[in-house]
Amino acid sequence: MKKVVAILGLVLLGSTAAYATPSTQIWIPSTDIQAYKKVHFGFDTYIKTESNPAGTEPTVNNFGLTMGVLPTEKVQMEVGIDYRDLGASHQYPMYYNAKVGAAEGALFTGSPAFAVGGYEFGTKSNATDYNIIYGLAAKTFGKLGRISVGYFQGNDVLLKDANGNPDEAGLLFSWDRTLSEISEKLWAAIDYMGTDSSYGALSFGVAWSVADNVGLILGYDIFNDDVTYKPTATVQVDMDF
Repeated sequence: MKKVVAILGLVLLGSTAAYATPSTQIWIPSTDIQAYKKVHFGFDTYIKTESNPAGTEPTVNNFGLTMGVLPTEKVQMEVGIDYRDLGASHQYPMYYNAKVGAAEGALFTGSPAFAVGGYEFGTKSNATDYNIIYGLAAKTFGKLGRISVGYFQGNDVLLKDANGNPDEAGLLFSWDRTLSEISEKLWAAIDYMGTDSSYGALSFGVAWSVADNVGLILGYDIFNDDVTYKPTATVQVDMDF
């Protein structure tokens, strides 16, 4: 709900780990990638601030491990595994993710960062295999911060709107920045995922670097379908090894 080779220079705060995820912002993936042999642990919890009409939205807890696996300088890759507890159900809890990309300036002077990856690869066919594939590009504009833009597509059997129509693809967008005017340890982000399925949301939050390898994010998620899916508060704890 965001931690790694951080373009902002804060290894932990520039890329968090939220939901069954690769390195992310608050909710959506980022172009940040774990360095080779760097292991990242993340714990994320998403707590509903109100109930939907059916009362069917439990608290979600996610435990994840991500590791950089490509020993090259310009292009890097990470793979990850997550255990998700949805309302203490523990049914088909394992999810997988992977990402390959390059940081800003890695390919040529002034080049944007890019990433191509996938996440939410579950183990139950048409039940947990959301299979979201995405591409992202990102560029930092001085004190204005970093802008990321991309596109995603997933399993149309699972990613549907409230009327049951497939809504499995859409825009990815985010802004993030280290708030160095206050502290080099403070980071803020806003991100958006353009779908009316359960994944579509506007999210925002701040992070604090508790230690060189430990970060804490406090965020809030407002879903595009605000009738079916009520807002969540998210707390994310991240640690690099």
